[in-house]
Amino acid sequence: MISSQFSGVLSAAIDAVVDVLSTQKDWGPSELKHGQYAFDLSANEAALPILREGGLRVLSEESGLDSDSAEPGSAPVAVIDPVDGSSNASRGMRFFATSICVVDGEGPLVSVVYNHGSGERYEAVRGGGAFCNGTRLTHRSSPNLGDAMIAVNGLPPVYGGWAQFRALGAAALEICAVADGRLDGYIDFSDDGLGPWDYLGALLVCTESGIHAQDVHQRDLVTLNSESRRALVAAPIPLADDLLKIRAGAAVPSSQ
Repeated sequence: MISSQFSGVLSAAIDAVVDVLSTQKDWGPSELKHGQYAFDLSANEAALPILREGGLRVLSEESGLDSDSAEPGSAPVAVIDPVDGSSNASRGMRFFATSICVVDGEGPLVSVVYNHGSGERYEAVRGGGAFCNGTRLTHRSSPNLGDAMIAVNGLPPVYGGWAQFRALGAAALEICAVADGRLDGYIDFSDDGLGPWDYLGALLVCTESGIHAQDVHQRDLVTLNSESRRALVAAPIPLADDLLKIRAGAAVPSSQ
């Protein structure tokens, strides 16, 4: 099984979120902070002390960055989305996750993405591989676009020529599903739709399993700027190239 100096810290933080959500009664908007859900804040409050006590600074979707001076190359930062797929969770749809990724001076170091609906736990360590519930995720060949099931965020500009597509509402889980082969690819058709907490945990799972991932505008995906947004594609090559062509508005030949 994979390990790093922070693996236990991330697992403990995930377990704390699982515990607090298991007793959560209020799945509606927070009365304390406009635009946030009560359960998002509960999950955040459960995880952050554990991450900080483990020697990490924190960048959270719900509470921002611990230090304005935090940059890659200084002390490691845990980038967390306490509940990715909050809208799903608020409506009782059991497709939402907690995603945590530790970023150091070289980029993503270790991550855990926990599926609250299924109990599946994705884990990855830089150079150590990616796993789902202890089973190693391995590189797989690219399917033809016409046979592929693709997850999307936003509206495609043209029909992509894929066999099927899904918009499931939890980017971390959708990207991890590309890593484990349940989905063939993921692409964001929105303009800068994802914050770093949405994708960094799943990004490491993908790259460690041999899946290609990039920002569609060639920007660095590793950022600790809470205002930064990215648009991600994740898929085996050459399927990723086909998806980028579709995003640019070009129809991919049906023969593919």
